[in-house]
Amino acid sequence: MDNLLLAAPKDKRVVKSLFNKLDADTRDTLDATLQQIRLTDKINKPAGLLSHGQKQWLEIGMLLMQSPKLILLDEPVAGMTDAETEHTAELCLRLKKNHTLVVVEHDMTFIDAISEKVTVLAQGAILAEGTLAEVQANETVIESYLGR
Repeated sequence: MDNLLLAAPKDKRVVKSLFNKLDADTRDTLDATLQQIRLTDKINKPAGLLSHGQKQWLEIGMLLMQSPKLILLDEPVAGMTDAETEHTAELCLRLKKNHTLVVVEHDMTFIDAISEKVTVLAQGAILAEGTLAEVQANETVIESYLGR
């Protein structure tokens, strides 16, 4: 919970922080965020004791506390178990309803689960855009990534 509260937009000056109380709006945002990232039952658990996947969801929650319009996720499922990856895909699908997501990821099963449009880059240039199936069948993408 502390990590989410630290991410909440508020006056962060030292003196103000010492006497700052949790207002109703921040509490509502905190509760909604915990529900969205599915960590309500971990509210009193120190972040260091969370699993790798749970730490990733906590970081996403910290972003959500800022009420962003755009969320950039860089390899969000790297190192996750299959169950954590599935949970992260479900979270991303929920987030897409109210946020624009840009996801950099190499796990194509995960990308297939969450994406509508895929953009493939090589050396900073766009090679292809379309559905996952379209870019996977693109000869330029195949040549660039598989060296054919």
